[in-house]
Amino acid sequence: MKLLTKLWPFKSEKSYQQDNSVDTHGLKKVVLVGSPNVGKSVIFNRLTSVYATVSNYPGTTVMVTRGKGYLGGEHVEVVDTPGMYSLLPVTEEETVTRRLLLSEHPEIVIHVVDAKNLSRTLPLTLQLLEAGLPVILDVNIMDEAERMGLRINTEKLSKRLGIPVIATVSTAGRGIKNLKKVVGEYVAAGIRTGSL
Repeated sequence: MKLLTKLWPFKSEKSYQQDNSVDTHGLKKVVLVGSPNVGKSVIFNRLTSVYATVSNYPGTTVMVTRGKGYLGGEHVEVVDTPGMYSLLPVTEEETVTRRLLLSEHPEIVIHVVDAKNLSRTLPLTLQLLEAGLPVILDVNIMDEAERMGLRINTEKLSKRLGIPVIATVSTAGRGIKNLKKVVGEYVAAGIRTGSL
């Protein structure tokens, strides 16, 4: 929890505007995080219905997309955040994403990573876990990694991290059913992923 204390730069404040066209009040929250160009928006579209709201973080031009999905037998709010590399922000996008994560208390954080660059993105996974956030790791773009001869043992990685690790190719829908199943199980059971 040391990292969480360092990351909390503000008093409790309402961080995000809500657009009434998508009523997500009272819904459990699933937040997608990851660096730019890892397929978060495609995963968002796969997890949600056609209802989505895009709004700026107050006082910025940073976009946050919110929509409804049906996972674990109930409606949930799914949030697609701006790209980030670290919980220690350098950019405005990282600051917005960090504030959202720490102020909105998501039930699940899906960290979407590019399978080709796994070693560069795992430090953020570890930061999310150290901050006490409930994380599922989505190793996306597996098709390109496989074409490069890379093999990722998601089962072994899951055991080492102590969290679910799901392999996907979001553009082709590969692994999405499994991702929805795992997220749904955690949402339905109210399980915090760090407690595996």
